[in-house]
Amino acid sequence: MGDISMQQTLPRHVAIIMDGNGRWAKKNKLRVALGHRKGVETLREIIRESSDLGIEALTLYAFSTENWKRDPQEVGALMDLLLEFFTSEIDELDEKNVCILILGDVEAMPEKQKQALYNAMSRTGKNTGLKLNIAINYGGRAEIARAARLIAQDVADGKIRAEEIDEKLVASYLYTRDLPDVDLMIRTSGEMRLSNFLLYQCAYAEFDFPEVLWPDFTLAEYHKALNAFGKRERRFGGR
Repeated sequence: MGDISMQQTLPRHVAIIMDGNGRWAKKNKLRVALGHRKGVETLREIIRESSDLGIEALTLYAFSTENWKRDPQEVGALMDLLLEFFTSEIDELDEKNVCILILGDVEAMPEKQKQALYNAMSRTGKNTGLKLNIAINYGGRAEIARAARLIAQDVADGKIRAEEIDEKLVASYLYTRDLPDVDLMIRTSGEMRLSNFLLYQCAYAEFDFPEVLWPDFTLAEYHKALNAFGKRERRFGGR
């Protein structure tokens, strides 16, 4: 299965764009909603494996600010699946010491989903294991604009001075303020773009674009990406 060796250099922070659910459903002559449901099965396996491997942070792109433009029936199915996931998985995630953080505008979510998200963060907030970050109603540019507004307000209130603003301070105003930068970004389905995901945090990330669709992204595929990361030489702009 392409297991991870004990000497393997693992990324501290893995981010995944879970792409291809709709194409998987079309390929298998199923409704799109069933593609998303199959994708959740993959999601469970990747979360468990990340936790077992001791990876510090796993960030998943679940629903972008642009996804509201999709067919209302598909959006409704995604919202139902989101609620179902947090209802059915929260016990196991809490037992495995996983700490859940939602990245994005939670307040703009439908009421039931909003309460489920807040409950997940509240219940697991003190856990010390895998930091599971789920981007929901999230956009990278919107996150940076939000940080700029918060910084501007704090400057106006005299809490910070304009000359104190540097990269570290900006990072402290992002949703990911307590997390390391992304080390490995994986996007399934062969698409090669960030799609407005973690734009600031991916400055020196390594990228992996497996062609497999997300519902078919097995642990073997995950191990392959992790092993490839371990062989890369990261210079962060140096030689």
